[in-house]
Amino acid sequence: MANVQVVALIAAIALAVVAIVLIAQRRTHAVHLEREFGPEYRRLVHELGSERAARHELEQRKKRVAGLPIRDLGREDAERFRREWVQTQSQFVDDPNAAIARANALVKEVMAARGYPIRDFEARAADLSVDHAEFVGSYRAAHEIAMKSADGTATTEELRGAIVHYRELFLDLLGDSAARAAAEPVLETRHRRLRHAT
Repeated sequence: MANVQVVALIAAIALAVVAIVLIAQRRTHAVHLEREFGPEYRRLVHELGSERAARHELEQRKKRVAGLPIRDLGREDAERFRREWVQTQSQFVDDPNAAIARANALVKEVMAARGYPIRDFEARAADLSVDHAEFVGSYRAAHEIAMKSADGTATTEELRGAIVHYRELFLDLLGDSAARAAAEPVLETRHRRLRHAT
């Protein structure tokens, strides 16, 4: 009888250890995804109602994006897009709503040039979250303001915030560190002018 109790105790301890290991692995995986996807992970947990559903969604995104023909921009394309961004940001002084619409379109053009499929906004944001997680929150904020801009309810301060949000993602999408380095001082000077002009 004592042997049966010892075996049962060993089995119970083994099951407890396995359960602890599984929970620890799941938690480690969740921490890794939260680190990898940033606030997008927490947003999905809230939206989908569970960490398990959020983990599944993020894993699906990673698989989908891994199959896309994502590529870096060539120097000429990066420079062309940089010039277009400078023009777009300059337009903000005279016509903020048009500048926001153009910034939105320009981000989509850069995404297409890099190989991302241009689908609805949520699909674009989901795809971007895999390799540009740090900027997806900015993209979502800019998109929300762009929608308000389209119906004429965005304030000048909101529009200014949207152009900054689009700029953050745009620079990250350029991907060419030399083009980014060249663009940032020019864009920062323009941004300071915009701040004083409005």
